[in-house]
Amino acid sequence: MVAEEEETKAQPPLREDRATKTGGNALRVVAILAVAGALVIGYLIWAGITARAKANQALERQTLDNAIETVAVVKPQPSEGAEEVVLPGNMQAFIDTPIWARASGYLKVWHVDIGARVKRGELLAEIESPEVDQQLAQAKATLAVASANLKLAQVTAERYNNLFKTDSVSKQDVDNAVQDAAAKTASVNADQANVARLEQMVSYEKVFAPFDGVITARNVDVGALVDADANAPGKELFHLASNATLRVYVSVPEVYSRAAKPGVSAFLTLTEYPGRRFHGTIVRNANAIDTSSRTLLVEVDVKNPTGELLPGSYASVHLKLPEKVQALTVPANALLFRSAGLQVATVSNGTVKLVPVVLGHDYGDTVEILSGVRKDDAVVVNPSDSIVSGEKVRVRNSSAGNE
Repeated sequence: MVAEEEETKAQPPLREDRATKTGGNALRVVAILAVAGALVIGYLIWAGITARAKANQALERQTLDNAIETVAVVKPQPSEGAEEVVLPGNMQAFIDTPIWARASGYLKVWHVDIGARVKRGELLAEIESPEVDQQLAQAKATLAVASANLKLAQVTAERYNNLFKTDSVSKQDVDNAVQDAAAKTASVNADQANVARLEQMVSYEKVFAPFDGVITARNVDVGALVDADANAPGKELFHLASNATLRVYVSVPEVYSRAAKPGVSAFLTLTEYPGRRFHGTIVRNANAIDTSSRTLLVEVDVKNPTGELLPGSYASVHLKLPEKVQALTVPANALLFRSAGLQVATVSNGTVKLVPVVLGHDYGDTVEILSGVRKDDAVVVNPSDSIVSGEKVRVRNSSAGNE
């Protein structure tokens, strides 16, 4: 009995322990669920941020990828080599000079007009200068007076010298007479020089041709006031050109400079004379390369006895090369005309490099490059105006160059 009572008394504490354990388990479940929920929410947030970052990175890569220009490249092709070079030349008269008035006045008459062929010393025009004529007349009169005074002074000096021999006059009187004659002589010389100067000025009233040539311009007419000042604008009377021999100036690229030695023969062709050749000779060159254009200035003299070649005309100058010049050709649209000079864009490992080049023949669709590129270079065709060295590009036809 006692045992049963004790067992009965011991049962309530067991129920309390179960309830406590049940409550603790519930709390743990709730905590686990809360942590799991937080983890899920955190994962969702992380996954969203990561996805957005990946999307931004992909968009950035796509943007940068789209910003890379796609270019087409070609390999330079070897040319057969040239035996002669054809260069543009400008024909000029052997002597070309303006003719100005040396005396001021009014144009009295002109005797030649444009296109007239004149000989040296031929009268071109006459100028009326009445002031100079009157000055010459006055100077001659002054000279006549001075000559008369000199004659009187010389007679007086001679007479005093004879009287001094008989002690009829003093030495002082003789010296005065002799020095007066000397002063009169100097005065006559000065007047003679003035007369000669004015006679020369009067001779300038007639304008003569200084050399054989053709009148290419006449800028005055009868009655026009002309000035002796050569710097006066618009006062040039005539323009005279000697075209019996023409000077042809041509800029020869540095690589062809050996073909431009004095004494070497050359010939000209002109579009207005198809099929004809005009032979000339290189007479001189500048003996220096122009640093801005890398060319040698050369003068070719061409005989023009009939005058059919006109100064100022454009001509093609053919120079014979001492040996063939090996070169490469590229499309004409590969050239870049920049302030730094003629350039082409090459691609290596996806990077652009601008290189200066020296141009040879122009074949129309293609041009000859004498230096600046190699046969294994990848040259950009039709490059954009904004292309610069160091720019990343994508090569369209990878077989022609390295990406």
